[in-house]
Amino acid sequence: MKYFLLPFVAYLISGTLKFFVNAFRSGGFENAKKLIGYGGLPSTHTTIISSAVFFCGFSEGFYIPTFTLGLAVLMLFIMDAHTLRRKIGEHAEILNRLQNKKILRERMGHTKLEITCGLILGICIGYVFANWL
Repeated sequence: MKYFLLPFVAYLISGTLKFFVNAFRSGGFENAKKLIGYGGLPSTHTTIISSAVFFCGFSEGFYIPTFTLGLAVLMLFIMDAHTLRRKIGEHAEILNRLQNKKILRERMGHTKLEITCGLILGICIGYVFANWL
């Protein structure tokens, strides 16, 4: 049952934390609603996958094929969040400026800090699930 619930719990924790961080940064809950989407602190994608990967590591061991495969997938997620999706957001910003209106979503991808926070949060959630639940 833990394996099934873990991604949903990680998503809820990360998404809730991201909403409150956005509210704090933007000056209120109404402004935070506008910022919902891809990007922001912490990285929810990183939190979800890292919680599953490190849950396997903490409960089954770090020297098993499942953890190695999960770590490889986690690295791909992080590279995608930091490079590809971030570049897509930068291109959207340029295209919106050229069209003089905001048609494309500009908030895409993550900074290194946002990814690191998502990774730390995911490791903590994986640890809690493996040891206390």
